[in-house]
Amino acid sequence: MQLEIFSLCDSAVDYGGKLCILGAFDRVKSKQAPTIVQHCAVVARLRFHRIEEGKHKVRVTFGDEDGRTVLPQVEADLTVGFAEHARSSTFNLVMGINGLKLEHPGEYTVDLAVDGIHQGSLPLYLDVTPPAK
Repeated sequence: MQLEIFSLCDSAVDYGGKLCILGAFDRVKSKQAPTIVQHCAVVARLRFHRIEEGKHKVRVTFGDEDGRTVLPQVEADLTVGFAEHARSSTFNLVMGINGLKLEHPGEYTVDLAVDGIHQGSLPLYLDVTPPAK
């Protein structure tokens, strides 16, 4: 299994196997904490090879720099199949998030595991700059 794309973005859609990503980012700037990110998405494109055909478990976690959970852990089962004569097959994961609350400035992390094996991490930084007086 190969992780081809892993990103936090404004929005993403899977159109029949085509992954469309808009506004990839790793930093939120705010005048205060806590702050709310109204809408964003975690996206991943996974490539599987013939030997990996079958069922797999995907897990996404979102935490802060102290290891506290920011969102409930998301787990999904997927079944990888192949077109005739295809050497590999892809799976697009699009996880929409509404009302993401970031409690304090600093670093957050999004982690992706497949079949219990860590595949990637994304940082998300919350920068707080109070308004000038």
